[in-house]
Amino acid sequence: MPQQDFDVTVLLNYYAPYVSGLTETARVVAEGLAERGWKVAVVATRHEPGLPEQEIIGGVHVFRAPVLFKVGRGPVSPGFLTLARRIAVRSKALHLHLPMLEAGAIAAIAPRIPVVSTYHIDLWLAPSLTSRLQIAAVNLSARIALRRSSHVVVNSDDQAHHSLHWPSINSVPWSSIAAPCLDPRGGKPVYRDGDGHHVGFLGRIVPDKGIEFLIQAFRRAARPQDRLLLGGEHDTVAGGSNIARLHELVDGDPRIRFLGPLKRDETRDFYASIDTFALTSVAESFGIVQAEAMMCGLPVVGSDLPGGRVPVVETGFGILTRPRDVPGIAAALTDLRGFPAAQKRSLAEKARSLYSAESCIDRYAALFSRLSSRQTVDIRRALPMAVEE
Repeated sequence: MPQQDFDVTVLLNYYAPYVSGLTETARVVAEGLAERGWKVAVVATRHEPGLPEQEIIGGVHVFRAPVLFKVGRGPVSPGFLTLARRIAVRSKALHLHLPMLEAGAIAAIAPRIPVVSTYHIDLWLAPSLTSRLQIAAVNLSARIALRRSSHVVVNSDDQAHHSLHWPSINSVPWSSIAAPCLDPRGGKPVYRDGDGHHVGFLGRIVPDKGIEFLIQAFRRAARPQDRLLLGGEHDTVAGGSNIARLHELVDGDPRIRFLGPLKRDETRDFYASIDTFALTSVAESFGIVQAEAMMCGLPVVGSDLPGGRVPVVETGFGILTRPRDVPGIAAALTDLRGFPAAQKRSLAEKARSLYSAESCIDRYAALFSRLSSRQTVDIRRALPMAVEE
């Protein structure tokens, strides 16, 4: 174990190279702090066997615990808590990303260290034999972690007030910090196919993203020259993908194309290739991709969900529809074809000012600085059993 004292240790189940809204928030904030000279560690699980146990990514020290097996989205890693404890003892503050089954136990092992919990979303799982039990266990852990936290961060007030855990969030100091969005402008329209109106989705190909309803709506509303581009990972997503079901719904329609996972430069090209972005989720806490689309001047069809509707509500850059409402989504796709160009430019500037990564990192840095300055005990003495030289 390196003799390293960390300003902040970030704890979550999945970390880079895994990509989701939660992991991207954790990564962008962690790397942003590291770029400013902070010493940052991440403790996660080794969700893919080929990943190293330790490495440095973007200036961040990443430690991974082996995984025995997975239950749905949740990795089972007996060594995760031990590893978290070993790194926590060398840290001035902890940053938990919830929902996470181990969150309550982690918050309990560091009672004298400031704990910031970023609560992303109430857990949603597709119905199964074990999903209700998994949700109940994760919710219990979340309540414990939230109530033990020095401070709770949510993506928006809307998300917080509508959460199942609002009483726990409101029992401690809390604030809303919009998820960090990287400006994805500057790409080339390499995925464009003809002069029709191009609609795009980018994200994990999973049931909670509501892609099946987008496909049905597009096929209802689209003209022969229109296209639907679907980008995102489906082979290695936690909990499994619904890609087979989506191919059934596409039914060979040549206007609909699956792009697979896209690297950062490729996402710039993706945004440059479309005219409207669609995030028709059935569960969503913010939707970084829809805010990034707005930054590129793209109107959004979004879902009217607590938290997930915030970017459209705050900017006015799109149309909200009820989750699973295929006719409503189809109507919105049609209406946004004629979104005024001048309005696109002004609303894109508004989105960039509201959701920039730098603003998010500024606020986290101020929060950790304030909380850490209150820490007067010797952390190693506070948790002597955790020290393993």
